[in-house]
Amino acid sequence: MARYDVAIVGGGSAGALLAAQLSEDAGRQVVLVEAGGEPDDPDIAVPQAWPALQGRSYDWDYRTEPQPGTAGRVHAWARGKALGGSSLLHAMGHMRGHPADFAAWAAATGDARWSWEGLLPAFLAIEDHSLGGDGVHGKGGPLPVTLPGEDVSPVARAFIEAGAALGLPSIRGHNTGEMVGVTPNSLTIRDGRRITVAEAWLTPAVRARKNLTILAGHLVRRLKLDGNHAVALEAAGPDGPVEITADRIILSAGAIESPALLMRSGIGPQAVLAEAGIACRIAAPDVGRNLQDHLLGAGNLYAARRAVPPSRLQHSESMAYMRAGDFSAGGRPEIVVGCGVAPIVSERFTAPPAGAAYSLLFGVTNPSSRGTLRITGPEAGDRLVIDPCYLQTERDRKLFRAALAAAREIGHRREMAEWRERELLPGPLETDTGIDRFIAEAAITHHHPSGTCRMGGDDHSVVDPDLRLRGLDNLHVVDASVIPTLTAGPIHASVLAVAETFARKAIAGA
Repeated sequence: MARYDVAIVGGGSAGALLAAQLSEDAGRQVVLVEAGGEPDDPDIAVPQAWPALQGRSYDWDYRTEPQPGTAGRVHAWARGKALGGSSLLHAMGHMRGHPADFAAWAAATGDARWSWEGLLPAFLAIEDHSLGGDGVHGKGGPLPVTLPGEDVSPVARAFIEAGAALGLPSIRGHNTGEMVGVTPNSLTIRDGRRITVAEAWLTPAVRARKNLTILAGHLVRRLKLDGNHAVALEAAGPDGPVEITADRIILSAGAIESPALLMRSGIGPQAVLAEAGIACRIAAPDVGRNLQDHLLGAGNLYAARRAVPPSRLQHSESMAYMRAGDFSAGGRPEIVVGCGVAPIVSERFTAPPAGAAYSLLFGVTNPSSRGTLRITGPEAGDRLVIDPCYLQTERDRKLFRAALAAAREIGHRREMAEWRERELLPGPLETDTGIDRFIAEAAITHHHPSGTCRMGGDDHSVVDPDLRLRGLDNLHVVDASVIPTLTAGPIHASVLAVAETFARKAIAGA
């Protein structure tokens, strides 16, 4: 039985960063426990290959419950299962979010660390941005972030021109605090390669540290508790059962596996635990609740007048954030329209051949629908019930209609005429019922599950503002599950900032 000062469960985006940061102190023994293996698929490094990575051996490949809001469809949720986690699979967008997103976090926790201003030092520290050194974008951090220039597709350039002609401001990326506007997407790409979190933080020098142990291929089955203390991890390794003891345990297994591990350990809603045949050790009603995810309509599809050049980036090259119904209004965005320089559609539609069409994607930035996650049994292999409750509020449905309308207005602009032959989808829509029916068929996940172990200052929150699990004195949760509400854009940058902020306080000994 091995013993450590800190055990980190999950080697994904938060866990890899934490392992690197917390092992900087040579006197601190750190173990990183990851269910998957080393990411050795060469396709991971190819930015354009990302859609084809889903469903491979390093994808947990979860399935949701059938969703009434999306025509009864079951959605595949790709989540990384290897060192680097979902940074192996995602579309590489790096968008911090809007300051109002983090003002909501600060209000929920009563802690200014989780505000835009409080998180800014962490954002700066993690980034090596192509615009870095200006005091707004980070310079010299572990993670390369590029705002593309000449590599941007001519179709995306026309999309940006169309948005600007409608009144959207041209902005320098999505990371200045101003999100409303048109810009190429900032991407975690360097020299034409995807850079994963494992590559950025778990460098050869970090891996060589004598005080850092990386246990890949070890699935943590449950936590071993003694009163208000978590004393060990019970894991299944390549050679059989393993018990790992640590003075401090950090769950960074993500918005699905972190709450599932808590519930398998007897921490969660009493009724859920009882139905799964698990004795309740700590009643925590909100574990697995508050599940959130972004949807994108895929899509507003156009036949191309001439061959669309293959993306030199990762297909989705520009996201335009805006207020609903007013291209010239500023402030916190409500909807988003994205330019896909490939024919991106949901499984309900047939995509034309590559190069023959392009898609405008559309969605809601801060959805109000909330779902749940629960276990069905005591073992890691028992089915998870994932119910995101997509499009369950009239607010979300109304904003989705506005997002589709904005996509079509941009798509029919004269600035797009050089590329547009005709609109293929959705075709004529005359009523809200028809619009909602199309959106239900077109909506796909944007791959941002979060919120299932929300942080807060109230007694019902799963973790407190220090990310300590309520009811245990030495267990923290640090990953997308603690996010109380979604940021306006992709959540990866904010997850890294949460982990960096936590690590800084942990290193300071607070």
